[in-house]
Amino acid sequence: MYNAENTQNNQLSIYFGQSAETSDFIVDCLSAWWQNNQAQYAHLEELMIDLDGGAATRSDRTQFIKRMVQFAQTTKLRVHLVYYPPYHSKYNPIERCWAALENYWNGTVLDSIETTLRWAANMTWKAVSPIVHLLPQNYEKAIRVLPPELETYLPFWQRSQLLPKWDITIVPTL
Repeated sequence: MYNAENTQNNQLSIYFGQSAETSDFIVDCLSAWWQNNQAQYAHLEELMIDLDGGAATRSDRTQFIKRMVQFAQTTKLRVHLVYYPPYHSKYNPIERCWAALENYWNGTVLDSIETTLRWAANMTWKAVSPIVHLLPQNYEKAIRVLPPELETYLPFWQRSQLLPKWDITIVPTL
C-alpha cells in the first residue's frame, strides 16, 4: 500500500497492490498519482516527498535510484526526497493517516481485494474520502541495477553534503 496526500486540499490517494511492495510499485504509484494530479500542479518545478526509509525506498536501493531518476526525467520535475530517521515515523504526517485507516477498519476481516478497497474508500481523512486505486501488476522482488548501468543514473541523484543518506535531490537534466 502506498499513499499520497495533496497538501492543498487534503485529498488522500491510496494505492493498493496485489504483490510485493517494491521500488517499481512505489514509483508506479507515484507516476499514477502525478498523471492524475499534474494539471493542478502545472506551475510546480519540484516535488518534495517524505519517506520512511523502508526497504523499497532506501536511498541506496539501485532500482529505486533508477526508477526515480527516470520519473524526474519524464516529468521534468526536480524531486526532493526527505527521509525520516529510523524510529521517527511518528513525526511523519502520513503515519497519522495509517492510524486513522486502522481505526476505521477496527478489526474488520479484509478477506478480499474488493472488501479492502471498499473499506479504504469509505473512510475519511481530514473530512475527505480518499481516492482509492488498485495496481493489478505483479512486481518482481530483488531487482538490482548493475554498476555500469547505475553509473548513468547517479549524476542525477544528488545527495546533500550534510545528510547524504537522508536528503537527496533528483535533477531531471544536468
